[in-house]
Amino acid sequence: MTLNSPTAENEPIETFTDAESAYRRLRELYDSAVGHLRDRFAAFARGEAMSGRVRACYPFVQIRVDSEPRLDSRLSYGYVHGIGTFRTTLTRPDLFDNYYREQLGLLVKNHGVPLEVGVSRQPIPIQFAFPEGMHVEGDLDPARLAQMRDVFDLPDLAHMDDSIVNGTHVPGPGEPQPLALFTAPRVDYSLHRLKHYTATSPEHCQNYVLFTNYQFYIDEFVRRGLAMMEEGAPGAYEALVEPGDHITWNRALHPGRGEEGTRVARLPQMPAYHLKRADGNGITIINIGVGPSNAKTISDHVAVIRPHAWLMLGHCAGLRDTQRLGDYVLAHGYVRDDKVLDADLPLWVPVPPLAEVQVALERAVERVTGRSGWDLKSVMRTGTVATIDNRNWELRDHREPVERFSQSRAIALDMESATVAGNGFRFRVPYGTLLCVSDKPLHGELKLPGMANHFYRKQVDQHLAIGMLALELMRDYGLERLHSRKLRSFSEVAFQ
Repeated sequence: MTLNSPTAENEPIETFTDAESAYRRLRELYDSAVGHLRDRFAAFARGEAMSGRVRACYPFVQIRVDSEPRLDSRLSYGYVHGIGTFRTTLTRPDLFDNYYREQLGLLVKNHGVPLEVGVSRQPIPIQFAFPEGMHVEGDLDPARLAQMRDVFDLPDLAHMDDSIVNGTHVPGPGEPQPLALFTAPRVDYSLHRLKHYTATSPEHCQNYVLFTNYQFYIDEFVRRGLAMMEEGAPGAYEALVEPGDHITWNRALHPGRGEEGTRVARLPQMPAYHLKRADGNGITIINIGVGPSNAKTISDHVAVIRPHAWLMLGHCAGLRDTQRLGDYVLAHGYVRDDKVLDADLPLWVPVPPLAEVQVALERAVERVTGRSGWDLKSVMRTGTVATIDNRNWELRDHREPVERFSQSRAIALDMESATVAGNGFRFRVPYGTLLCVSDKPLHGELKLPGMANHFYRKQVDQHLAIGMLALELMRDYGLERLHSRKLRSFSEVAFQ
């Protein structure tokens, strides 16, 4: 390690030739910064007078590249494009320890240049210094609460946009180029939002994610998870986490540990459940509810965890007369009529199917249903899924949308899939969709209570089993195959 030129805050930049040392220093800087903020806030909450502004800033890591590297052309991340200085601010090294170690190690391996670590000029908002939230509204009287802005830095939306992700970021004169898709404040914001929406701590989120739009899937996931923990099977899933951070441990892997924490009395807006593995490669399922707005909201925040894949499992309207209730739809294209992503992902941007995900889903359907080849076509159809933002589209003059859906070769209609896939494309998270036909409104088979309840109870178990198996198959691929170059832009950041 050597000391180099000072940063804008006159803090020294430290240089490291190995990723582990760089990571340890980043963690020291972060822990020192948030420790200072927590200490000062505790004094502020006690009513002590503050002399001047209290501020601490995020640490950063950067590399300087002065020649074009010769790299394995098959790589999709782990290196920078071009010549110059590349930097990102970092947060929560306790949560992202394995991720940061991997990304830093790849930079050293692929570029052979030192990692430079320092303190940025980006203040840490006081709320973000408390991972579980500080709940100041209940701790401070109104007068003291009003003084917070004069003493501490508060979240600033100007530093939380998705311009890097969207490919619209332009560094100012003399500014480094981005090294990661998200800045530290953007990550912190989403971590707090995840806790709010799902009622589980981000630390429990796993690398393989299922999104669903029905509580039936959640009920079956919990049933399966509790059975695994109760049976004590020596599998890789070590715990099931439910809203409220209620943990049920695998008896075989953690003898003597039963349940910890308390289940929430009232479910949050988008409850999450986690089948955890020690390496983080377990399965998280989130009930996102109905509609593209929810789908965008939760996937905007899950993306900062940098999952390896996410899938949409839900119900859809079958648009073809040959389809039957209970048939599966494997999406290979989308009609994006959801509207919520138009400003971030223009409609002229294609959202293509990903071969690795499509193959895993098809193989999972084969194994769970026991069908293959020509016989598989009797229960699963591959085609375009249309995603709309109006649940009661049937009540309008639907000749125009039906004509468009026919021209697009759509075979199914829902309200979430294109949004989840579109955000997967935008955030470089491998994505896929497997839906189940629950009604056929164009053919007189409407989703009515009696018919729907019978259908749900019969089909959900199998559908969930397919989704979980598909994620496990993708986990076995290896990251080099799953994180392909298809999701990377011309000038891409280095971090996965």
